Amino acid sequence: MNYMVLFILDDPFLLEDVLKAWTKGGIRGATVIESTGLYRLTRKLIPLRYLYTSREASEKENVTLIAIVDDQAMAEKCLQLTESVIGDLSEPNTGIFAVWPLTMVKGLSALDLAKEE
Repeated sequence: MNYMVLFILDDPFLLEDVLKAWTKGGIRGATVIESTGLYRLTRKLIPLRYLYTSREASEKENVTLIAIVDDQAMAEKCLQLTESVIGDLSEPNTGIFAVWPLTMVKGLSALDLAKEE
């Protein structure tokens, strides 16, 4: 049975390292989405139009990674690989990792075939 892995990475500067670890560990692919959590959207700070634009002045974004893995063992390995880069996800400001079983997946084998050509 396939599993869906969802990882919300708090620090987007670690994205490349996480993806390298996943790839070396056998994760065949992932979708990467720039994202923002509700807390960051609803926080009321000084409106940004009054600040000079700088990396420090802008709201920090998250990055969400989505991957389909072959089984629960690979999902658990994905968590281990993630924490090898990020550290313990129980700590604040690291990320959120979730996994759930998929009852149906279609198109995944077509992606594998395209890689072989």
